[in-house]
Amino acid sequence: MKLAALFSGGKDSCLALHKAIKEGHEIKYLLSITPKNFDSFMFHKPYLKLLKKQAERLKIDLITQKSDGEEDKELEDLKKLIEKVKDEVDGIVVGGIASNYQGSRIKKICNELGLKFYAPLWDYKSEDVWKELLKEKFKVVLTKISCEGINEKWLGGIIDDKKFNELKKLSDKYNFRIDFEGGEAETAVLFMPGFNRKIKIDFEVKNEGKYRHFLDIIDVK
Repeated sequence: MKLAALFSGGKDSCLALHKAIKEGHEIKYLLSITPKNFDSFMFHKPYLKLLKKQAERLKIDLITQKSDGEEDKELEDLKKLIEKVKDEVDGIVVGGIASNYQGSRIKKICNELGLKFYAPLWDYKSEDVWKELLKEKFKVVLTKISCEGINEKWLGGIIDDKKFNELKKLSDKYNFRIDFEGGEAETAVLFMPGFNRKIKIDFEVKNEGKYRHFLDIIDVK
């Protein structure tokens, strides 16, 4: 099929994209909603400079749509974005794992526009997402943290096997989802199959209270 991928640049959307390509689908576009704030109901807020660099590395056209991040209007913004490509693709790739809130709404838009809804990670176990990322040599960093148990020192560092095992112990102790489907953290991919070389970022760490920390990305190379 010819597909467009909903793309935040995080681990789930990148892994879903990779799996779609491995299964022989043609990815014509990367589609990204860029909310004004970090606390969108539906979407992981991407870093636009990083998003553009990821698309450049993948050699896939990126189309973005701004959103105010208001709960109902976000869906209207998403529909506008998908409508831009609906006549050129057969379906939409999403990286959702377990969020019925998000998945049902995206699927409804796809049905309205006559497009197939393709979610290759749906019902994955939390650990299996990370295991596949590590197996396929993805380089993933945490960009935002919003839960007890993970401090700001985790931001910006590549999650390798050792760090994954540490993260798993923390998730068991503090009872957060290790796939971050509950909004505990957000991620960005600096390398994945299809990149010709790794992306490098310069950043500062910002803090908003005891459990809320995020990257301020200054430069992307």
